[in-house]
Amino acid sequence: MAWAYLFFAGLFEIGWAIGLKYTNGFTRPLPTVLTVASMVVSLGLLGIALKTLPVGTAYAVWTGIGSVGTALLGIWLLGDPATVTRLACIALIVGGIIGLKFAG
Repeated sequence: MAWAYLFFAGLFEIGWAIGLKYTNGFTRPLPTVLTVASMVVSLGLLGIALKTLPVGTAYAVWTGIGSVGTALLGIWLLGDPATVTRLACIALIVGGIIGLKFAG
């Protein structure tokens, strides 16, 4: 169950990372409230997952999910570049996440 909490914590991390762009420096109320709520939920779920998972593994997987998801949504929603090198680096992060899942 801890891995499920960690997965959803990562999804909420993606939400707040992308949400930061839409807050316009925390000047837009609704995106700001949603972003802060996503931060709280993400950290809360991470904390629950850490009850049973090793901290190094959980934190690396959490940030990896957030990094990959944010990078992909940045490409899709925000027009970030989708170069071969960038996509290869995202694939390396995914490989690391999978490796950590099976290692611990």
